[in-house]
Amino acid sequence: MNKPLLLGWVTAIIAVLGSLFFSEVLHYVPCTLCWYQRILMYPLAVFLGVAFYHNNSRIASYVLPLSALGVIVSGYHIALQKIPALKQFEVCSAGVPCSQDYINWLGFITIPMLAFVAFVIITACMLVLNRREE
Repeated sequence: MNKPLLLGWVTAIIAVLGSLFFSEVLHYVPCTLCWYQRILMYPLAVFLGVAFYHNNSRIASYVLPLSALGVIVSGYHIALQKIPALKQFEVCSAGVPCSQDYINWLGFITIPMLAFVAFVIITACMLVLNRREE
């Protein structure tokens, strides 16, 4: 069994289900940056699931750009929420402001933080897979 591939896939599934729970059950309207993070995460659940089923470690080269970009977008989103001086650089111009915290568990766990952790886990798993392929 390919453990990094399985961990990456399970992480992506949890992230997708979590985002759907926040929007569809709790009715939190996603901001622009949340949509970008979803655009990057949702395909990962499919790609990693198919790769795990076929035990295809070569998927890492396709997943890494998406997950690394997800780390950057969610990292920026966290900074936007936690650093007041960055609000002047907010990209959300309509709808829900990107600096809004729907959740703030323990004073630092927000929805973008959850996405950031998921993207980091997936990126780390893909880097492990890349090392094994070399």
